[in-house]
Amino acid sequence: MKKNIAVILAGGVGSRLGLSTPKQFFKVAGKMVVEHTVDAFERNPHIDEIAIVSNPFYISEFENIVIKNGWKKIKKILKGGKERYDSSLSAIEAYAGSDVNLIFHDAVRPLISQRIINDVIEALDKYEAIDVALPSADTIIEVEDDFICQIPDRSRLRRGQTPQAFAINTIRKAYQIALKDPNFKVTDDCGVVKKYLPEVPIYVVQGEESNMKLTYKEDTYLLDKFFQLRKSELNHEPIQEETFRDKVAVIFGGSYGIGAETARMLQEKGGKVYCFSRSLNHTDVGNRQTVKEALESVYQKEKRIDFVVNTAGVLNKEPLISTSYETIQSAVQTNYMGTVNVALEAFPYLKENKGQLIFFTSSSYTRGRAFYSIYSSTKAAIVNFVQAIAQEWEGFGIHINCINPERTKTPMRVHNFGIEPEDTLLSAEKVAEATLRTLASDYTGQVIDVKRETL
Repeated sequence: MKKNIAVILAGGVGSRLGLSTPKQFFKVAGKMVVEHTVDAFERNPHIDEIAIVSNPFYISEFENIVIKNGWKKIKKILKGGKERYDSSLSAIEAYAGSDVNLIFHDAVRPLISQRIINDVIEALDKYEAIDVALPSADTIIEVEDDFICQIPDRSRLRRGQTPQAFAINTIRKAYQIALKDPNFKVTDDCGVVKKYLPEVPIYVVQGEESNMKLTYKEDTYLLDKFFQLRKSELNHEPIQEETFRDKVAVIFGGSYGIGAETARMLQEKGGKVYCFSRSLNHTDVGNRQTVKEALESVYQKEKRIDFVVNTAGVLNKEPLISTSYETIQSAVQTNYMGTVNVALEAFPYLKENKGQLIFFTSSSYTRGRAFYSIYSSTKAAIVNFVQAIAQEWEGFGIHINCINPERTKTPMRVHNFGIEPEDTLLSAEKVAEATLRTLASDYTGQVIDVKRETL
């Protein structure tokens, strides 16, 4: 079976973005853009090897990034050239003589999904050339001297993305022919195959809007929002028992609902779990001293803390002008300051063991809604807080993530909404399972969506 080689094209200098360093080094959601990109291919089980094609001036920078991230699949860091196709050629020649598939992807498309990668690799079983594209939502016009000369049929038009993938002999042959053409000019690798090997069909895999390319300064804001809203793709393979065996976990808000289910599952996996809440042991996350005392008590007994999970939160569903100021203060203190308190007090313990910290947001964080003004705004603040400290604490090896469950059947929800149809709600058990999978992952700075499975 052919090896699948992901080629990350990172030779750009970022002139259109207006940054002093190349756009692939721009930081978003706690990591450089290129780190997110490589992570996606490193994580995919069908990718056998990764090569990075870099501007020659940044080879040493990439070497340091590879070491820092501990990537296992990167085998080559190659020098690119002045034009985009020079970078492609660098990889093609580096793997000449090997019967492999080359999967070219822009380093500045960091939100590439596992679905797209899988579809591209599956298509390579049947075709020698693959592109990724989206239907055009806008009418495209062809202009000559500022006047419309043609309006193509929009139903046949697509917006190209990457990856673009090829059997190496196909793309190499196309370039060998192209480079003999004195008028050679092309913008991407599929264009080379289409022009110089017209007999080779190019299969198109469906792309995604989030698989955007960072090109202009305005793109940074859109990219940041996509990261904030994206659904991180958790591995659904069985969690290995040794992942949690003898690891020490502290759960705030662990007396019922999601916290209690998370504690139960961790214990079943061999973890040592300590739960704290106002009802269990008078621990209030809004009170930093009680959080400090809880963590100290666990550390004194176990001499380590590996995981800290904060599920504590309050919801008062009522109009702002009808809400007492004491209720507002209590909600902000628990939902937001509780998050800050847990992070601050957990830091020294998690730093010691390069541990994991998990908080919870809500689907209401993306847009404030009537009757949820305090709740939704505190949940939005939690997302921003997680993304910020994930970046700040990256160097300490601490992973911080945020679980975003759909409507979940918990005592807090029943208190506010009464009895609802079971099939419209997530179970606390399903959210707890996603929490364990996040703890078992290498994610940091991510919002992990948990949704009901629908037919």
